[in-house]
Amino acid sequence: MNRLLIKRVYEPAAVEDGFRVLVDRVWPRGVSKGHADLDEWMRDIAPTPALRTWWDHDPARMVEFAQRYEAELDANESEVRHLAAVVSAHPTVTLLYGAHDPVVNHARILRDYVLRRLVDDFDS
Repeated sequence: MNRLLIKRVYEPAAVEDGFRVLVDRVWPRGVSKGHADLDEWMRDIAPTPALRTWWDHDPARMVEFAQRYEAELDANESEVRHLAAVVSAHPTVTLLYGAHDPVVNHARILRDYVLRRLVDDFDS
């Protein structure tokens, strides 16, 4: 199976990143478009502004946030299908995010969701 990684957009790009996809709705502060070294920006796969505001990156809300975000992803079939196709087309894809915390961020949830989706599609 192809590799799906996550990484802060503020970290330097590396060859090992493969195809680089920014998965934040807003452009990260202080990052020039050239420095980001992106292959694609999928802003519409990020949590909605309302969900992001409710969550506020509060670790205590992470479980409920994950449930709500996955519900949004369930309703966002075209974006999820597109990301799954990107992952299937490249040996390595790195989802880039701007949050400070490497654990409390939506990219982890998105990565796990897409990996489950790919496995489910493969098993079908």
